[in-house]
Amino acid sequence: MAGYSSDKAALARRLRRIEGQVRGIGRMVDEDAYCIDVLTQISAATRALESVALQLLGDHLGHCVTEAITKGGPEADDKLREARQAIERLVRS
Repeated sequence: MAGYSSDKAALARRLRRIEGQVRGIGRMVDEDAYCIDVLTQISAATRALESVALQLLGDHLGHCVTEAITKGGPEADDKLREARQAIERLVRS
């Protein structure tokens, strides 16, 4: 079971909202909107995606990693490594 399962519907709504934002940015470009306005919307969509990513990371740490650590063994090491790599990707983006 995924760590975000209990919030799956809310997560899906947020992603659909972000999808709509990105489509709106595409329309702005098609309509030759002012550059700064497009950049402002891109920044907002980026922050929204980062927020979802942080929520998923928190859910992963709170559920998947915690469960693996409780069980112990190599799976715990794998989950910690995955979490570290995910954090590194988020920080680099």
